[in-house]
Amino acid sequence: MEQFFTLPFVILEVPNMKIKRPSWLQQPSAMTMFSVVLASYFLVTGGIIYDVIVEPPSVGSTTDEHGHSRPVAFMPYRVNGQYIMEGLASSFLFSMGGLGFIVLDHIHSPLTPKLNRLLITAVGFICVLVSFFTTWIFMRMKLPGYLQS
Repeated sequence: MEQFFTLPFVILEVPNMKIKRPSWLQQPSAMTMFSVVLASYFLVTGGIIYDVIVEPPSVGSTTDEHGHSRPVAFMPYRVNGQYIMEGLASSFLFSMGGLGFIVLDHIHSPLTPKLNRLLITAVGFICVLVSFFTTWIFMRMKLPGYLQS
Protein backbone atom coordinates (compact mmCIF):
# COMPACT_ATOMS: atom_id res chain seq x y z
CA MET A 1 0.00 0.00 0.00
CA GLU A 2 2.91 2.33 0.76
CA GLN A 3 4.21 1.91 -2.78
CA PHE A 4 0.83 2.92 -4.14
CA PHE A 5 0.94 6.23 -2.27
CA THR A 6 4.59 6.98 -3.06
CA LEU A 7 4.21 6.28 -6.80
CA PRO A 8 3.09 9.82 -7.76
CA PHE A 9 6.07 11.31 -5.91
CA VAL A 10 8.52 9.28 -8.00
CA ILE A 11 7.33 11.18 -11.05
CA LEU A 12 6.38 14.51 -9.46
CA GLU A 13 8.58 16.68 -7.30
CA VAL A 14 7.09 18.52 -4.34
CA PRO A 15 7.86 22.25 -4.61
CA ASN A 16 9.92 23.82 -1.86
CA MET A 17 7.55 26.56 -0.71
CA LYS A 18 7.78 28.61 2.43
CA ILE A 19 4.27 29.79 3.27
CA LYS A 20 3.88 32.20 6.14
CA ARG A 21 0.78 32.47 8.22
CA PRO A 22 -0.82 35.92 8.04
CA SER A 23 -0.17 37.97 11.18
CA TRP A 24 -3.86 38.77 11.64
CA LEU A 25 -4.80 35.06 11.74
CA GLN A 26 -4.86 33.80 15.31
CA GLN A 27 -5.99 30.61 16.96
CA PRO A 28 -9.49 31.07 18.39
CA SER A 29 -9.96 30.78 22.13
CA ALA A 30 -11.40 27.66 23.69
CA MET A 31 -14.62 29.48 24.62
CA THR A 32 -15.06 30.70 21.03
CA MET A 33 -14.73 27.16 19.70
CA PHE A 34 -17.09 25.87 22.39
CA SER A 35 -19.65 28.51 21.41
CA VAL A 36 -19.39 27.59 17.72
CA VAL A 37 -19.76 23.87 18.46
CA LEU A 38 -22.69 24.48 20.84
CA ALA A 39 -24.46 26.72 18.32
CA SER A 40 -24.01 24.17 15.53
CA TYR A 41 -25.20 21.39 17.87
CA PHE A 42 -28.28 23.48 18.72
CA LEU A 43 -29.11 24.06 15.05
CA VAL A 44 -28.48 20.49 13.90
CA THR A 45 -30.47 18.87 16.72
CA GLY A 46 -33.22 21.45 16.17
CA GLY A 47 -33.66 20.16 12.64
CA ILE A 48 -32.50 23.24 10.75
CA ILE A 49 -31.64 21.10 7.72
CA TYR A 50 -35.14 19.61 7.73
CA ASP A 51 -36.64 23.08 8.17
CA VAL A 52 -34.72 24.49 5.21
CA ILE A 53 -35.64 21.59 2.90
CA VAL A 54 -39.29 21.02 3.87
CA GLU A 55 -40.17 24.59 5.00
CA PRO A 56 -42.76 23.65 7.66
CA PRO A 57 -44.78 26.34 9.46
CA SER A 58 -43.47 27.63 12.77
CA VAL A 59 -46.58 26.41 14.63
CA GLY A 60 -49.66 24.50 13.57
CA SER A 61 -53.30 24.89 14.43
CA THR A 62 -56.11 22.60 15.39
CA THR A 63 -59.83 23.06 15.81
CA ASP A 64 -61.36 22.29 19.19
CA GLU A 65 -64.85 20.91 19.85
CA HIS A 66 -66.39 24.41 19.77
CA GLY A 67 -64.99 25.15 16.31
CA HIS A 68 -62.33 27.59 17.52
CA SER A 69 -58.86 27.37 16.01
CA ARG A 70 -56.03 27.17 18.52
CA PRO A 71 -52.26 26.93 17.96
CA VAL A 72 -50.30 23.76 18.63
CA ALA A 73 -46.52 23.55 18.93
CA PHE A 74 -46.19 19.80 18.28
CA MET A 75 -47.11 17.89 15.17
CA PRO A 76 -48.90 14.91 16.76
CA TYR A 77 -48.51 11.31 15.53
CA ARG A 78 -45.69 12.24 13.12
CA VAL A 79 -42.24 11.16 14.26
CA ASN A 80 -40.61 12.23 11.00
CA GLY A 81 -42.29 15.66 10.87
CA GLN A 82 -42.02 18.76 13.02
CA TYR A 83 -42.93 22.40 13.32
CA ILE A 84 -40.08 24.88 13.61
CA MET A 85 -40.88 25.78 17.24
CA GLU A 86 -41.03 22.10 18.16
CA GLY A 87 -37.53 21.54 16.85
CA LEU A 88 -36.13 24.62 18.56
CA ALA A 89 -37.75 23.73 21.90
CA SER A 90 -36.41 20.19 21.76
CA SER A 91 -32.99 21.43 20.71
CA PHE A 92 -32.94 23.86 23.62
CA LEU A 93 -33.66 21.01 26.02
CA PHE A 94 -30.95 18.78 24.49
CA SER A 95 -28.46 21.64 24.81
CA MET A 96 -29.55 22.37 28.37
CA GLY A 97 -29.01 18.74 29.35
CA GLY A 98 -25.56 18.74 27.76
CA LEU A 99 -24.66 21.98 29.53
CA GLY A 100 -25.83 20.39 32.78
CA PHE A 101 -23.27 17.61 32.32
CA ILE A 102 -20.58 20.18 31.51
CA VAL A 103 -21.48 22.10 34.69
CA LEU A 104 -21.32 18.85 36.66
CA ASP A 105 -17.81 18.29 35.31
CA HIS A 106 -16.67 21.53 36.99
CA ILE A 107 -17.23 20.15 40.49
CA HIS A 108 -13.98 18.18 40.16
CA SER A 109 -11.85 21.34 40.22
CA PRO A 110 -9.79 21.34 43.43
CA LEU A 111 -9.93 25.14 43.74
CA THR A 112 -13.74 25.25 43.97
CA PRO A 113 -14.99 26.10 47.49
CA LYS A 114 -17.36 23.66 49.15
CA LEU A 115 -20.43 25.95 48.95
CA ASN A 116 -19.81 26.67 45.28
CA ARG A 117 -19.35 22.96 44.64
CA LEU A 118 -22.74 22.30 46.23
CA LEU A 119 -24.41 25.02 44.15
CA ILE A 120 -22.74 23.82 40.94
CA THR A 121 -23.89 20.27 41.66
CA ALA A 122 -27.46 21.46 42.24
CA VAL A 123 -27.52 23.56 39.05
CA GLY A 124 -26.06 20.70 37.00
CA PHE A 125 -28.53 18.14 38.30
CA ILE A 126 -31.46 20.53 37.83
CA CYS A 127 -30.45 21.18 34.21
CA VAL A 128 -30.12 17.48 33.45
CA LEU A 129 -33.34 16.47 35.20
CA VAL A 130 -35.45 19.31 33.76
CA SER A 131 -34.11 18.52 30.31
CA PHE A 132 -34.83 14.80 30.66
CA PHE A 133 -38.35 15.08 32.05
CA THR A 134 -39.42 17.90 29.74
CA THR A 135 -38.16 15.98 26.72
CA TRP A 136 -40.12 12.97 28.01
CA ILE A 137 -43.26 15.13 28.27
CA PHE A 138 -42.65 16.45 24.73
CA MET A 139 -42.41 12.88 23.47
CA ARG A 140 -45.69 11.99 25.18
CA MET A 141 -47.32 15.02 23.56
CA LYS A 142 -45.99 14.02 20.16
CA LEU A 143 -46.97 10.35 20.43
CA PRO A 144 -49.76 9.93 23.00
CA GLY A 145 -49.69 6.48 24.53
CA TYR A 146 -46.11 5.72 23.38
CA LEU A 147 -44.37 5.56 26.76
CA GLN A 148 -47.32 4.11 28.69
CA SER A 149 -46.76 1.08 30.91
